Amino acid sequence: MSGDHQSLALLLFSVFVAVTLGITTWVSRHRQGSAEEFYTGGRLFSPMENGFAIAGDYMSAASFLGISGLIALFGYDGMLYSVGFLVAWLVVLLLVAELVRNCGRFTMADVVATRMRERPVRIAAGTSSVAVSILYLVAQMVGAGSLVALLLGGTSEAARAWTVIGVGALMVVYVTLGGMRATTWIQIVKAVLLMAGTVALTVLVLVRFHGDFNALLNTAAERSGHGKEFLSPGLAYGGGWTARFDFISLGLALVLGTAGLPHILSRFYTVPTARAARRSVVWSIGLIGSFYLMTIVLGFGAAAVVGTAEVRASSAAGNTALPLLALDLGGGAGSTGGTVLFAVVAAIAFATILAVVAGITLASSASVAHDLYASLKKPEKPKKTEKPRTGSSADARFGLRADSRAEPRGEVAVARIAAAGIGAVAIALGLLARDLNVAFLVGLAFAVAASANLPVLLYSLFWRNFTTRGAVWSVYGGLVPAVLLVAFSPVVSGSPEAIFPGVDFHVFPLQNPGLVSIPLGFLAGWIGTVLFREHADEAKHAESEVRSLTGAGAV
Repeated sequence: MSGDHQSLALLLFSVFVAVTLGITTWVSRHRQGSAEEFYTGGRLFSPMENGFAIAGDYMSAASFLGISGLIALFGYDGMLYSVGFLVAWLVVLLLVAELVRNCGRFTMADVVATRMRERPVRIAAGTSSVAVSILYLVAQMVGAGSLVALLLGGTSEAARAWTVIGVGALMVVYVTLGGMRATTWIQIVKAVLLMAGTVALTVLVLVRFHGDFNALLNTAAERSGHGKEFLSPGLAYGGGWTARFDFISLGLALVLGTAGLPHILSRFYTVPTARAARRSVVWSIGLIGSFYLMTIVLGFGAAAVVGTAEVRASSAAGNTALPLLALDLGGGAGSTGGTVLFAVVAAIAFATILAVVAGITLASSASVAHDLYASLKKPEKPKKTEKPRTGSSADARFGLRADSRAEPRGEVAVARIAAAGIGAVAIALGLLARDLNVAFLVGLAFAVAASANLPVLLYSLFWRNFTTRGAVWSVYGGLVPAVLLVAFSPVVSGSPEAIFPGVDFHVFPLQNPGLVSIPLGFLAGWIGTVLFREHADEAKHAESEVRSLTGAGAV
């Protein structure tokens, strides 16, 4: 890329960083010492604000860079990510949002612990949440590295590495200084920028083809090198039984994984009521739905305008398709319009990465401090019934209590330290996985979330006889197989695109483990419950059921 591209893109990116650091500094002047302030921003956000923040959290580098790249490379099959990410929100809206807001306090483990023994459940759920968050963070780091490699002409691996390190350092600053309040406002600003940029690019693509979507698709098919096969199923997932099972596995992971993502679940606690949480999801569905429809246009637009071969030459995983499309739509390399549009898209992509990594880091550090640290620090004590926070007659009538779990001293300090540690791990893994597609990496995170977090969440909310042993088995029964299957899959070794292409120790043929690990998570929870003589606490189940459905006793 020319010096103009580099200078302008870096200038715009620097402006965004300066604005977000200003937000963080302003927010840090407010009291952030309490866990409620740090983890939830005081639960003061409106449904619209939280809806924009959820959209900003969800529309990650995988969405902005990865999906468009996959569609540009594989056509119809690449659209699976757009459809899967969008359909997943129906699961969140119908099964999770309101119930989680009513039962929990800060993390997913709070929901399960309302009717289980706290220590084993919190350790299991906290471990799973950290694992999912780190996988998700790796994808964002890879996106950052790919963008800078394009910006600098793809010649400097050192620049890519330092960019990943810089993004990691910024996310630690956002989380440790600003907590949830700063993170939320950064996500809102980023969501507005992302939607504006996506709308502008979509309009430019449609104008280029005079509003004729059929002409766009035909041109994309011609320039893809695959002809009409580009517009038909099977280009990426039609090579044999392994590819077909991979398709099913990925679809399951995308549709079911969102409801188990820690950084998405934590957003439901930033609003004052369950009704506000439900309305937040409605707002986010509108934003996210329109965004993913536009990614389809942008993906085929990149294939039609830039060409599949050019996209692959720039990035084998397709992560740079959208910046290249912006460059061409603006007038091409060397033109003022191309330089400006490329710089704007690059800056928005950087903003996307920074906002998402801040949200994920906050959620994972909360799991470390609120679940792992607090559980290991203190011996487990039985919960005591205390006066409900809401003070409603319904609370008294049903004997409900708010979550009275004491905040361990120094919990927020531990969360800040954990943010730095998690950032360091994500940076290291991001450097290892730098050549993989970011949407593909997010698909792995979704598979782990759907395998380990979703089964225990649904069982806890809807199965009366579910026990503590079943909860622990469900988490580890999904988490361990998912991680092991990824470790011994073609993603890590045995293929030219693997993290370690020079060795081959893969024994699992699928790239996404969801088809195997998701059923194992549900099965392990069932086996752990029915095969052991541990009786479920019916009183606690009745209490949590009333609390989840009515909000009585909710924090």
